[in-house]
Amino acid sequence: MAVRVGVVGVGVMGADHARKIATVVSGAELVAVSDFDATVADCVAAELGARVHADGVALIEDDDVDAVIIATRDDTHAGLVRAALRVGKPVMCEKPLAPTAAESAALVQEQAGAELITVGFMRRFDPSYVALRERVVRGELGAPLVAHCISRTVSAYPGGDSASSITNSAIHELDIVPWLLDSPIIEVSYQHGRSSANAGTRQDPQIYLLRTASDVLVTVELFLNARYGYDTRCEIVMETGAVALTLPAHVVTDAERHRGVDYPADWILRYSDAYRIELQEWVDSLNQRRSSTLAGAADGLRAAQVADALVASMHSNGAWTAVAD
Repeated sequence: MAVRVGVVGVGVMGADHARKIATVVSGAELVAVSDFDATVADCVAAELGARVHADGVALIEDDDVDAVIIATRDDTHAGLVRAALRVGKPVMCEKPLAPTAAESAALVQEQAGAELITVGFMRRFDPSYVALRERVVRGELGAPLVAHCISRTVSAYPGGDSASSITNSAIHELDIVPWLLDSPIIEVSYQHGRSSANAGTRQDPQIYLLRTASDVLVTVELFLNARYGYDTRCEIVMETGAVALTLPAHVVTDAERHRGVDYPADWILRYSDAYRIELQEWVDSLNQRRSSTLAGAADGLRAAQVADALVASMHSNGAWTAVAD
């Protein structure tokens, strides 16, 4: 029998999850959606043949829903995950698990070893990141020494502040870096220089220095209003060589004495394969009644602890700040 999935929050991210569950993920059936914007929920439901619930809790408590995807605003995640735990349903929560480490820690405790919570750190399933990690793990170029990460988007959503840049966007780097290097981040420093004219109410770009338990120093640039395209880069420098992501472009255009490639407009296009593979693994694990290879609640907590340390460093003039255990 197919896993009957409900999606809470069907904006850009949630709608993409709903479409993948309905059309490309095997062993699953999209049965219900909800959104604070009833018109959006109605449109997605009509497109995909799902029912609409007035609110997320009602969807979670629906006996015809076996498992839940949460893709709502960050500040609603903890309450909705808690509602899924109350009724014992598996839940895949989009990052972050919660905006703060304290909220994330509470969810880890409430899960009580049931392993119902997974977190949508989809880069772990991106073929380019998987290949990068395999090169590091094989060790043929020696131990990692330094890593450089860049994450740029076309424009930030309206509103938001410098702290939310960390907890909502940089959280991906805070998860993928220890995954790539097989070593937790133990110390951080927040830095910045001149801010973009398009930055709005936040400092943009931001620079982070991260130190892992294996003493690898990592630089991270987060630039949410880069304008030219959605661009994720990562390079790991090792004893006898370096490995890096390549731009995931399918074609090269030669015209008017120029050669170039197109950048994706957003993360949906860049990580389409990663989201599909992640969702398939989640559904397969539920059907096979086994643990999944998705990030779990403990991973969500650890990323939140690193984010908390970066926010503390931001408010301490960039002082090196230890990550709480």
